[in-house]
Amino acid sequence: MELIVAREQGLWCGAGRFFIDPWQPVERALITHAHADHARAGNSRYLAAREGEHVLRARLGDVALETLDWGERRNVNGVRVSFHPASHVLGAAQIQLEHGGETWVVSGDYRLESDRSCSAFEPVRCDVFVTESTFALPIYRWRPQREVFDEVLHWWSENAEAGRASVLFCYALGKAQRILAGLADAAGATLPGVVVCHGAVESMNRAYRASGVQLPDTFPVGDVDRAALRRALVLAPPSAARSPWLRRFGVASDAFASGWMQVRGTRRRRAVDRGFVLSDHVDWPALNTAIDATGASRVVATHGYADVLVRWLRERGLDASRFATEYGDEDEASATPASGGAPDADADADADADADADADAKE
Repeated sequence: MELIVAREQGLWCGAGRFFIDPWQPVERALITHAHADHARAGNSRYLAAREGEHVLRARLGDVALETLDWGERRNVNGVRVSFHPASHVLGAAQIQLEHGGETWVVSGDYRLESDRSCSAFEPVRCDVFVTESTFALPIYRWRPQREVFDEVLHWWSENAEAGRASVLFCYALGKAQRILAGLADAAGATLPGVVVCHGAVESMNRAYRASGVQLPDTFPVGDVDRAALRRALVLAPPSAARSPWLRRFGVASDAFASGWMQVRGTRRRRAVDRGFVLSDHVDWPALNTAIDATGASRVVATHGYADVLVRWLRERGLDASRFATEYGDEDEASATPASGGAPDADADADADADADADADAKE
């Protein structure tokens, strides 16, 4: 019997009688992380990593939540369960399941490049690795994050000197806090101006601070005078674009921080002044590195370019398949691949084929 199968409600562990990141309400849910496509309301009981408790409660409210420290084992109906850092956002975990002499790891979402906003990724050896494949195309290769933060600082500084606000759209949970920590580290003691956060971002900032993560000071728009607003960095979720809330900043330059900014077509559709390529998911080389580090002889791909990854792994001699899931991108409006493929993103990749030919050839 398979230890994990995909069912109508989500990924089901029959031996342990629980689901992992279910997309329909169930009795018992093990949660990899607090993004809305993985942690949904309505389950009777939740089990997650302790590091993510504050962000989960901020997202889900007063739910029946139990937590485990990293590496702590819990017997759930005969299945030994443990949580290991995935580094995607605060509290993001890979879930290890041990039963019947076999070890499975469900990755959730993850990245290998670490920073101080959350625990660093930890490779976990296993027989079967269930992995995301959000950016499983050779064109997706991230530059070091410090280079990106330096670019953001330069853009912000230029705008501040010109007397215009810098509006940076980013996901409220994880990406915004990573940017705050990264900019503070890159800038040292002095930032170019104040940081103003949309309410959705600020609620997650509070959860991070309550978890012990040090972030620079941030302010609601109503607490900042007009002169300071013209030099401010504004962090807002993509849903705030073209909203009345943004009018308070007057003339502003806008940008979007996402791995999807790697592709020119996505940048054009976003219609922003700048695109910063910063992802909280593994790129193509890191995805392959992570799979190799598990030592798994079998890999199951979930959301993203799953079919591409499966074909590639089979060519390498691995037993590879996919689960159909309802996981996706935290930003529902983005051009994100669904479980079965991504026509829009594929078209963008084709349009960029000449520019990315060298990257493809290296594979």
